[in-house]
Formats: sequence, C-alpha cells, structure tokens
Amino acid sequence: MLSHLLVATGVLALLTILPGPDMAVITRAALAGGRPAATRAAAGIVTGLLVWGSLAVLGLTALLTASPRAYLVVKVLAVLYLLYLGVQAFRTQHAPVAGTDVELTGPTSTTARAPFLTGLTTDLLNPKIAVFYTAMLPTLAPPSLPGARGLALLVVIHVLLTFAWQVGYAHLLTRARHVVGRPAVRRALDRVTGVALIGFAVRLVTEHA
Repeated sequence: MLSHLLVATGVLALLTILPGPDMAVITRAALAGGRPAATRAAAGIVTGLLVWGSLAVLGLTALLTASPRAYLVVKVLAVLYLLYLGVQAFRTQHAPVAGTDVELTGPTSTTARAPFLTGLTTDLLNPKIAVFYTAMLPTLAPPSLPGARGLALLVVIHVLLTFAWQVGYAHLLTRARHVVGRPAVRRALDRVTGVALIGFAVRLVTEHA
C-alpha cells in the first residue's frame, strides 16, 4: 500500500505544479496584496478542491461528467469567469508609491475576502477538476482501501500538496519584491497573467469534455 501511495503522491505532485488558472490567480493575488492575499487565494482554491473531492467521494461528480448539458453550463461559466479575470488583470491600477519598489505586504484594491472568493470561484467553475476526480483519481487509489476511503485519502493529499505548492510559490514571488515590486515589472506581470487567464479560457472552449 505504501509504495502505491508514494507513486500516487508523485503523480499528484507533478500535476499540481503544472501551470493552470490557479497559478495565475495566485500570481495576481500576490502582486496585489502580498503573501497574505496569496495565502487567502490558495485557501479558496483548496476549499474548491475539497468541495469537488467530497462530491467525487459521494459519486456526484459522475453526474456532471455524464451530463453533456450540465458540463456545458459549468464550462461556459468557467470560460466567462476566466475571461473576466483576464480582462481585470489588464485593467489593474496600482497605487503610486515613492521610489522604485512597491512593498508587497498588504492589499491595495482587494478586500480581505476577495482573494479567497476568487480562488474558490475559479476552482468551483472548473469542470476539468470534476473530470480528473471522477476519471483519474480512482485509478491512483490504493487497491487495499475501499473505493471511497482511498479516494478521500488522495483528495486530502492533493489538497495538502496544492496548498503547500501555492503558498511556497507566493512566498518566493513576494521575496523577490525588489524586482517584481517595480511598477514596470508589475505591469508586465499583470499583462502576462491576463494573457494566461484568457488563454486558459480559450483552451477550455476548444477542449472536449
């Protein structure tokens, strides 16, 4: 069981570090409000994962993936939300500061709950998570555990890996504030993040369920 679990954890770790909408959301939160905002965004993301994971353990995500209409509704909402976040990234206005660096220590235009809600909404509107938890995760579960228990264990591992990776990434990003804090660099990162979010929306449109 242990060796099977280690392999599954390795696969989940590789999937966790792949760039996706979540990383773009963490980047935006870190740039706008520093590490606290990025941590709240990561908390929202893993809360969304827990919701999808709970539905998968209960067998309810299969209903979404089996219904083309329901899947399409979630997919359209996800595309619209990613486009909205992408456009917002281009429109972000940073407060003027003295000197060349911006201290990434607190929120600017975001409220305390906004990063959490953004992370949560991004994950709840991502139908690919439902597909992943329904189709792939059960194949990684240890065969010695009953289906629901094995699936629940992998969901918890995935959540912990995701939170640790995203908080660590935000920490590295904010530690480099002497570089990323410069107005020109922040504007460039905003635009890169916006392009990435819009690109994820376009890719979601062109992908089949």
